[in-house]
Amino acid sequence: MLKDINLSEDLLEYIYKHSQPLHSIQKEILNYNKDLGDIQRLQISETQSLFLQLIIKINKVRKCLEIGTFTGFSALSMALALPENGKITTLDNDKKIVAIASDFFKKADLSSKIETIVGSALDTLKNLLNEKKKFDLIFIDADKGNYKKYYDLSLNLISESGLIIIDNVLWKGEVIKNKYVSETPSKQLWSIIDFNKYVRDDNKVEKFILPIGDGLTICRKK
Repeated sequence: MLKDINLSEDLLEYIYKHSQPLHSIQKEILNYNKDLGDIQRLQISETQSLFLQLIIKINKVRKCLEIGTFTGFSALSMALALPENGKITTLDNDKKIVAIASDFFKKADLSSKIETIVGSALDTLKNLLNEKKKFDLIFIDADKGNYKKYYDLSLNLISESGLIIIDNVLWKGEVIKNKYVSETPSKQLWSIIDFNKYVRDDNKVEKFILPIGDGLTICRKK
């Protein structure tokens, strides 16, 4: 029986050295995030950024929606892969963090491709629905307690044959903790476990969990 290999730090470093090199501003964001302490966990991994870029190019994605901006690494990564007429709309409720991300977008000369909307993501998603907007790819990486709501709204915002991709679905491997009575999952972990079951039971989509970074669920409407 074939098994996936375990990724050590050395093996990850090898992968990065033999993969598409990062843009200079991507590297700058990564270096900036290193000084943020534990909150840097909100950033996607390099492997995830390269995967998103390849998916965008393979599927000829033109319109992306991101729920959860942080310092802009994922939005910038996707914008770099978009065609000349492509655009990504990214949502976050933190003005300060969005301002930091916007500075990086300007440095990379990608401001024209990236629209940042500050405010409640749920409210913004409902507004986008009212405006009958459609997106080719939706990336969900925000507060875990609202994942199901983001997902449900995204199902009505995604274009035909578009992809919905959700981050943190393996939660550092702790999603199997609920097997053990001695361990008590956190509120966020319970939200992820509940969300994963919700998507598993949704017959409207094809789905697969890809074990890179902190785990990505990839969904395509049937």
